[in-house]
Amino acid sequence: MATLWSKISAALPAEEEQFPLQFSDKVESSVTDMLKRSRRQLYSDTTSTSPTLSAQIILDLSWEKLNTGTWRDVDKEWRRVYSYGCLFKVAALCREDPSADDVRQAVRTCDMGLLMGAAIMDGILQVVVRILQGEVRKSTEEEEESEHEVKRIKIEGPRVPLIREEVTVPRTKRPSLESFNTNYLLPLKPVILEGVIDHWPALNQHPWSIEYLRCVAGCRTVPVEVGSRYTDEAWSQTLLTVNEFIDQYILNKGGAEGVGYLAQHQLFDQIPELKEDIRLPDYCCLGEGEEDDITVNAWFGPGGTVSPLHQDPQQNFLAQVVGSKYVRLYSPEDTDKLYPHQSQLLHNTSQVEVENPDKERFPEFAKAPYLECVLQPGDVLFIPVRHWHYVRSLELSFSVSFWWS
Repeated sequence: MATLWSKISAALPAEEEQFPLQFSDKVESSVTDMLKRSRRQLYSDTTSTSPTLSAQIILDLSWEKLNTGTWRDVDKEWRRVYSYGCLFKVAALCREDPSADDVRQAVRTCDMGLLMGAAIMDGILQVVVRILQGEVRKSTEEEEESEHEVKRIKIEGPRVPLIREEVTVPRTKRPSLESFNTNYLLPLKPVILEGVIDHWPALNQHPWSIEYLRCVAGCRTVPVEVGSRYTDEAWSQTLLTVNEFIDQYILNKGGAEGVGYLAQHQLFDQIPELKEDIRLPDYCCLGEGEEDDITVNAWFGPGGTVSPLHQDPQQNFLAQVVGSKYVRLYSPEDTDKLYPHQSQLLHNTSQVEVENPDKERFPEFAKAPYLECVLQPGDVLFIPVRHWHYVRSLELSFSVSFWWS
């Protein structure tokens, strides 16, 4: 730990005058004064307990702004203030002789800045968290080897639904861009693409597994959905480290709390090591938007997790990396038979429990034609825009989806 602060300080501007602190008048002068005080403390040779206090005041003030009203109404300036508060707190935690707990708290603080804040200083929080993560790995490698060695998952063969040939989603192997565009994209027809992600490191050089996730992201704090599906009344969200999520919801299968699911679009930006293991499907180039407009989502959880029947406003490639999933698809032309919720919040979600429908409440549902499939590692399912889809994990599963226009 002795060299930790030297590594962090080397990532910061060499002089206080080079450390940027510029905000619009939306941020009160009292807050900018506190930020400047924290900056002075960062470059001061004298040490005291005040840097931690100053950083916490900045975090408390900006946290209040972040949690007032809806998220889309939060001004980006206050998200930047929050990120600076996180950076100053990390510096205060690591400047002296930090304990292992101090370093873990610093990692969590960086993650909170990456999740809730906005980018500052060319992604400085991402740089710092990589330095911290290296220290955590070194200090816990032996401990984790002994602790997790006995915690192996008993892999049971999943109960794969019997799928009739006439309703099976068609498959095609590495179609050309022209063929995919003509036969599937323009007519908006679902298809399973084979052989198009075989080159992903996640499937060969760095095969994704629980052990691999522990190695590259175990100490990182991520949002976790608690509940088997988001339409359940008991569904909620919480923050856990990846190790805590694995121990609680994968190895112990949730205990009394039920199913937990790691489902979020920020994971690959937050943990670049995982982003380096995947690639954008070439077929996304047929879209109208830029590459930066493509939303990449991670879906990691145990068997039994369900995405209720719903539709999305963009094209979707669902790539299966680990485990298997059952998927059923309905055309938007049959929306009236799928009984969407009436509320604005869930208008894109069906009220019907697909695999156990209430025939009295939803009599038309049985008349809606559908396609279905089981995705295996290496499969990529094209889900056309507005197509309704229901997804159930048959076993421990890690998928990546790409939303594009």
